[in-house]
Amino acid sequence: MWLFIRANARWLGAGVILTFLSSFGQTFFIGLSGNALREEFALSEGGFGLLYMAATLASAASLPFVGRLLDYMPAWKVAAFSMPGLAAACLLVVIAPHVAVLAIAIWLLRLFGQGMMTHIALTQTGRWFAASRGRAVSLVVPGHQLGEAALPILFVSLAALLGWQGAWTASALFILVVLPVMVWLLREDRIPENPHGEAGSGSQQRQWTRAEVLRDPVFYLLLTGVLAPPFIGTTIFFHQGHFIELRGYNPLVFASAFPLMAVTTIVFGLVCGALIDRFGAVRILPFFLAPLTIASLAAGLLTPVWGVYLFMFLVGVSYGFTATLLGALWPEVYGVTHLGGVRAIIVSAMVLSTAIGPGLTGVLIDQGINLPTQLIVMAGWCVAASVCLAFGSRVIRRRQSRFQSAA
Repeated sequence: MWLFIRANARWLGAGVILTFLSSFGQTFFIGLSGNALREEFALSEGGFGLLYMAATLASAASLPFVGRLLDYMPAWKVAAFSMPGLAAACLLVVIAPHVAVLAIAIWLLRLFGQGMMTHIALTQTGRWFAASRGRAVSLVVPGHQLGEAALPILFVSLAALLGWQGAWTASALFILVVLPVMVWLLREDRIPENPHGEAGSGSQQRQWTRAEVLRDPVFYLLLTGVLAPPFIGTTIFFHQGHFIELRGYNPLVFASAFPLMAVTTIVFGLVCGALIDRFGAVRILPFFLAPLTIASLAAGLLTPVWGVYLFMFLVGVSYGFTATLLGALWPEVYGVTHLGGVRAIIVSAMVLSTAIGPGLTGVLIDQGINLPTQLIVMAGWCVAASVCLAFGSRVIRRRQSRFQSAA
């Protein structure tokens, strides 16, 4: 492992930094200012959720067009305009004079943060590595967890000293400082060794176009499961204030559980990476939602404080498997030639699910259906989706076998 990291430090480092930077557009980070923003613009839980949903929907609609640029432009050029866009969005949150401007700021945060930073990192990792793709993705994804572990505490501390506006300004400055480093790291591409002998590349795999993927019924079957983790995770992190008040927890209880989730995610991401390199991402598909199913039930049914830590532990297990699996799955199923365009659609769909989550659940909360009750229903979604994934996995393996036989 250490030899692998040393030999590929440049590309792995670029991926980790990019996934870390995605934190500034993730729901958990924006949610840290949720109460302040609701107070500033006189928004209810449902109102802020609908605003967030609208901005995120706009991000999801934009991402297929912006993300496809990775198929036509070098990654460093895409990063060179995406990172300043993310920094500008952070500053726009600070100076927004009206709720409409806040909506634009959130749209840009979601597009360039959650969307493009993650998209560049995982698309390039999928292209840079083939036989060791699972291991590489498992080492890149922890950038998300580094952000989740470090940024809530840093942001709250800065906000206590400088106000929440000062904390957002510091975030923008940090992104701009990192920009030259990122451009330098991305300027050199990695070419997989012996590409024709590595899994998921060369003539042994069909290279799907984006149009072909959109016509593939299996793609939509996979989405039933792939969209569950971002929907459920975004929902509970966005409404963490409501959840804490409902259960009567100290706010520090939830914040202190983020490092546990981050460490667990990293550990199980590495486990998943090893399993992918041994068995393939497609074979793991039917099982990856099991931890999220139990986590949703735990959050919905357990009221003691220790239930928060159990929930965050299980979410960490789920996130570890999900992030690593989804980084390796799409190149394995649809190839790497048009990966930028294909992944842009998938990331857009995931962003769409994170848009619907806070908006829909916020409205239900306003109607008296509390979050724990909703989480129990979400657990049922995970069970049904796992059945769809099991069927989809079998179809994909049969399809790949026929193609390889014909080749």
